[in-house]
Amino acid sequence: MNEWTGVLRLSMEKKRNKTVTKQVYFQGAFKMLRPHYFDNTGQACFFLINPGGGYVDGDRYRMEITLEEEAELILTTQSATKVYKTPHTPVVQENIIHLKKDSILEYIPDALIAYREAKYKQNTVIQMERGATLFYSDILTPGWSPDGEWFQYDLLQLKNEIYLDGQLILFDHLKLQPLEDGVDGIGYLEGYTHLGSMIIISEQVTSDVVQRLYDEVEKDFSDCKVGLSLMNEGGFTVRILAHSTQKIEELLASCSAFLRKEWYDRAPVALRKY
Repeated sequence: MNEWTGVLRLSMEKKRNKTVTKQVYFQGAFKMLRPHYFDNTGQACFFLINPGGGYVDGDRYRMEITLEEEAELILTTQSATKVYKTPHTPVVQENIIHLKKDSILEYIPDALIAYREAKYKQNTVIQMERGATLFYSDILTPGWSPDGEWFQYDLLQLKNEIYLDGQLILFDHLKLQPLEDGVDGIGYLEGYTHLGSMIIISEQVTSDVVQRLYDEVEKDFSDCKVGLSLMNEGGFTVRILAHSTQKIEELLASCSAFLRKEWYDRAPVALRKY
């Protein structure tokens, strides 16, 4: 356990129409607040906290989340994740997520901010049972540097593997090395500074739902680029290129609000943190 800077394990279950904590454990520079309940649906919300204020050279974090059948969880961070200079060893974040049948996870972290000479690697493996639903998002932001230039970080590398009943249905590998490869070309950021992603996996995903979602949020596409891609196995992905974190947050929130209303007749998630 000493090899990790911070470890967190959380297991949730459904009891009497309410999602409650089955098991929770955290150690080191990784903590969480008590669960919140925003409405009468029984869906729980946890805020993740890094009491150190940011990630530095050689930090290693591991998070394991398990949702039992019909458990419903919103998981977010208390603030942005800040990655500072890592001159020797990249920061590593490992996420292991298990979603049992009919469970729902909405993972809505604040932005990841990479500062000058930062190196960050994130590996996420999600095991889902058929009937489970996943909303998984990321926002990548270049941090401030003394000379005022963007893209002074060395590496951002995020890998997502999602399995449905043991079969791989999505492998998403994003790797940005601005000082080595540049970020302006086709297939990179194409002149934009911020990147947002959302992965939605659900049996309720259809081409009609994706088209109506696109029509709903298309009016907010000014000064950004947005792409929606339908998957073969009950899901779709959203990619957003923009010039600000706020723009990406607004679009991802619109996508989430549309699907929550469409599938569950629920109000949008309101995560007021400041």
